[in-house]
Amino acid sequence: MTEFSSDQLENPRNDMKLEHIKLHVLAIAAHRDDTEITCGGTIIKLVDLGYSVGILDLTAGESGSRGNADTRADEARCASGIMGLKFRHNLELPDAGLFLTQENALKIAEVVRQTTPELVILPYWKQRHPDHATASDLGYRGCFLAGLSKMPIPGDAYRPRKIIYTTSFHDIEHNFVVDITSQFERKCRAVACYKTQFEERPDVREVYPPARNIFDYMEIRARQYGYMIGVKYAECFVQKEKLAVDDPLKLPGKSI
Repeated sequence: MTEFSSDQLENPRNDMKLEHIKLHVLAIAAHRDDTEITCGGTIIKLVDLGYSVGILDLTAGESGSRGNADTRADEARCASGIMGLKFRHNLELPDAGLFLTQENALKIAEVVRQTTPELVILPYWKQRHPDHATASDLGYRGCFLAGLSKMPIPGDAYRPRKIIYTTSFHDIEHNFVVDITSQFERKCRAVACYKTQFEERPDVREVYPPARNIFDYMEIRARQYGYMIGVKYAECFVQKEKLAVDDPLKLPGKSI
């Protein structure tokens, strides 16, 4: 596994032998920068809480209109350092050609077995970009296959306890909202590492109207979500199963 130490963050290799590293949280996304944008504040908050957190990027971003695989790798290293990640790995599956196959799911399953996260964060399953939607399906399948002992991959059978889906920027009914007020500035710094993706260029169409740029857009949305729970900035998530409550008196938030 590619485990980032302070030295490796300067020049980590993505072809290192897969070795076991214990994570509490693993976020899986199609592209470098997807996790930073959608739930980077929550990732940083989990690190602040003392958890070991990692990101698995499925593609190198070689087909994007901006940048290339090498520049995006450098940018991901920058962002990883700001977020305090314990681990980051890239499967180098085809960008703009990500498909739900058993082979691809088993590659994810191997990483799940080697990192044994308790929590996995996936993209929301309905997306404009086909790679993002496929990453959600692949991530779930990979987590499931990792728990089947006869799968032809290294490691002991293992499944995460919880899977949640990042739903920030989607107009749906969110299950829960995370306060990222203390982490929002660092989230923006992490996203700013991706200079090739978000520098303003007149020859490239605007992706985030009516906001001026990605940072305007993130702030507008984060303030909107924060307003839902009475804080300055927040990010949103859903889980597919119902929440179980043992003590209703300890439910967070105010109703009136």
